[in-house]
Amino acid sequence: MYKKRKLGVSLRPRKMKHIELTVLGRDTDTVIEFLGHRALMQMTGDGSAPAVRAPEEAAAQHIHEKFESLAAVSAWLGLPLPGEPDESSVFPGETEEALSADITQTVLALSRRENELSGEKRKIEDTLGEAKAFANLNAPFADLDQLSYLTLRVGRLDSRWEEELRENISPRAVIIPLGLGREGEGDERILAASSRKGRFALDSALKKVNFSPVSIPEGFKGIPAELLLGLEERLDKVTGELEELGSQKEKLRGEYGSNLHTLASSYLMAGIIMQLKARLVATRSAYLLSGWVPADMIHYIVTELEKLTEGRIAVRTYVPNEMDSVKDGKEKVPVSLNHGVFVKGYEPLVFSYGAPLYGTIDPTPVVAVFYTLLFGIMFGDFGQGLVLLILGILTGPRGPVFLRRFWKFHIPLIAVGISSMVMGFLNGEFFTFEEVFIAPTRFITGLLTGHPVDRILNLMPLAERGGSIAKLFYFFGFTIALGVILNSLGLIINMVNLFAQKKYEEAIFTKTGLAGALFFWYAISIGVRAIVAMVNPESFVFSFQLYDIAGLVIPLLGILFGPALWRLVSGERPVLEEGFMVFVMEVFVGTLETASSYFSNTISFIRVGVFALSHVVLSYIVFLFTGMVATGTAGPLFGAIIFLFGNGVIILLEGLIVAIQVVRLQYYEFFGKFFTETGVQFSPFRFSKGISVGS
Repeated sequence: MYKKRKLGVSLRPRKMKHIELTVLGRDTDTVIEFLGHRALMQMTGDGSAPAVRAPEEAAAQHIHEKFESLAAVSAWLGLPLPGEPDESSVFPGETEEALSADITQTVLALSRRENELSGEKRKIEDTLGEAKAFANLNAPFADLDQLSYLTLRVGRLDSRWEEELRENISPRAVIIPLGLGREGEGDERILAASSRKGRFALDSALKKVNFSPVSIPEGFKGIPAELLLGLEERLDKVTGELEELGSQKEKLRGEYGSNLHTLASSYLMAGIIMQLKARLVATRSAYLLSGWVPADMIHYIVTELEKLTEGRIAVRTYVPNEMDSVKDGKEKVPVSLNHGVFVKGYEPLVFSYGAPLYGTIDPTPVVAVFYTLLFGIMFGDFGQGLVLLILGILTGPRGPVFLRRFWKFHIPLIAVGISSMVMGFLNGEFFTFEEVFIAPTRFITGLLTGHPVDRILNLMPLAERGGSIAKLFYFFGFTIALGVILNSLGLIINMVNLFAQKKYEEAIFTKTGLAGALFFWYAISIGVRAIVAMVNPESFVFSFQLYDIAGLVIPLLGILFGPALWRLVSGERPVLEEGFMVFVMEVFVGTLETASSYFSNTISFIRVGVFALSHVVLSYIVFLFTGMVATGTAGPLFGAIIFLFGNGVIILLEGLIVAIQVVRLQYYEFFGKFFTETGVQFSPFRFSKGISVGS
């Protein structure tokens, strides 16, 4: 059994190969079953139809009919059908065919019987209701046929024909024995009742069994008591049979439930296989399966398929640059990522923006680290982080079923929960309470520094909490530094990608290339020097020198004039592609746009500090209100309400806002540097969506 490989951090997508599998017709189902369960191959092909399709169409129709029969059985038993094949599903063979037929025949027979009994019960109830309505009617019996919706027939019938008559008219009419026998063996009197609408069918059925009408005594009025009694007895009997049938249904539900799920899953898988085969290139005796496979899985796939087919398979593989469709740009090589558990949890966040191009840098490890870090900084509370951690655990494979649908958030919730707990310990917050960590914080800081403090971080600029405006500005400076690092990583990734794709002009002469990076980094160095001079003017004096002008202007000139210079050197004409005036405007606008974009991209990270401060302030307010209310008469109760409500608001609303803000920083400030073209995510053929991509 193939097990997913657990790798550490990988900075590039996995290498891919294009594979062609030529398989004999008798082995095709087995091969597709293997590929569908392992989810290792993204299918491609031109969709050409096979030369002969009749047997395949017959098999597909048979599978469809079997699945529909199982669906009908499951619906009658009240059992849910699987939405996708199980990982353990197998292509249905003789055993599955026999079991399916046995279950279907048994259940559908009971279903038909239930329908018959239900119809008969409705007819009896209708007839009984009408009969009771006219039971006390003071009118001749002979006239009731004209006054009501009932059709009544009284007469003699040989008892040997009674069962046949019941079968012929059920559930359209009811036969009531009157118990008024006459001379002659087996001859008895009956009363047949039907709705007005069914009188012709009733008369026709009575005629076939030699029914002999008898005359009702003149002056007899109302409905015969035997009719009412017979109807009630028949209703009780039918109701009892339905109840017994319900017990049988409950028994079959437990007996057949597991088998029905397995069979439905198998036929569902078989249907998917037939749909795929219908799109494959094929001859009378063989099929061609082609597609993309991670290069590190080629050996495993070939080895397993040779075992399954006993060597009856031909395999050809190609590297991407051997494919004409790839070289011509008509097809993109799919991207498959291979990470450890922590980084893999952030793959959906990256793919929601777009897949990286094949062969370029994979940004997922950077996203995982910075998302976790930034969220923790902005949402620092040990108790609230603990809630996120618990939610992350509950959305995992061992959590409640109703929470497993959120499995994509399993790892990120655990990660940001731990990050928030760490930040909460540093600033001394536990569900907005501020005294919980004072003792352990004083112990740790005293042990490490010799100067115990109540809080390691003090974001609130209040003297009584040991805070200050200066410390707050230091914290904002730290968040801007994170922005510089993330922006720089985005620029480096972009340059590496462009050089790898041999797009040298873009790699050097653009604002996200080498020229832009040098401009950004030198501007940051000037800013750092200025800040150091402000903080420590006695030991460092800042002055703007001539080399500073050169450090800013030279990269900027590269951005503005680089494209024209590249066209001149490479021999492309005209050098000014859009003309001189357009070039002048581009220089002016480009200068402003480059400077403003880098400034805004960096300053944007102040929001990290702002949200961290707002979180602390909101927690402080909840803490104060809880303490103030708790001193009243009903203080503990109202204090608990404010405490729960305040923390709930912070976790739900502020947690959501922080998550969105971190995503925004990743998308605009980081991805915007290099995600100029997206690739295609590796989407292997699979039966079950729950099976992870073969990575």
